[in-house]
Amino acid sequence: MTVLGWMSNNYIEVFGVIAGIIYVFLEIRQTIWLWPVGIITSAVYIWVFFTGKLYADMSLQGYYLIISCLGWYWWAGRMIGRVGEGEKGRQKGQEEKALQVTRLQFRIGIVLAVVFVVLYGVIWAILSRLTDSPVPGWDSFITSLSIVATWMLARKIYEHWFLWIVVNFVSVVLFLTRGLYPTVILYMIYGVMSFVGLVAWKKTIRYDLSIREL
Repeated sequence: MTVLGWMSNNYIEVFGVIAGIIYVFLEIRQTIWLWPVGIITSAVYIWVFFTGKLYADMSLQGYYLIISCLGWYWWAGRMIGRVGEGEKGRQKGQEEKALQVTRLQFRIGIVLAVVFVVLYGVIWAILSRLTDSPVPGWDSFITSLSIVATWMLARKIYEHWFLWIVVNFVSVVLFLTRGLYPTVILYMIYGVMSFVGLVAWKKTIRYDLSIREL
């Protein structure tokens, strides 16, 4: 089979790869348009992971759809100045409410660690008992850690990049065993871009801010 022939038979996955690369590029740039692109990418990969029998990863894309809407809302800021303050006041209000990059607080880190462990146990139990997933443990690990990392991204917590590095490395190995070769390439690119994002976001950290809301 030629390359063009293979791509024509796997065009949905190829499209998802392209959208995913654009998504991470926008994430590194902290551009709010990453969220609508993320919605498109998730919709594509619901189908890709379903056909690959990676059910936890498929379900994860549904979570991505929801968190993308929340992330869009949080990144946009919930107040753009107050009525009657004029253009200067609106700009000031937007700056104050716009979400800034911050470090992970210890308390939130403990909560997220507990959430990860609980999610892993629940998802593993479901996959191993109720589905024909050939890799319930690894599928559960990637899904649970990705859920935590995506929430941290939506809140612009810097350390989410470390989680993505782990997720991307494990995903490359897992998807390679499932024959999802375009997705393997995507996650290899994700891995490289995660290190780029780690450096880029560090330059914009606001150490004087804290996450006020979960």
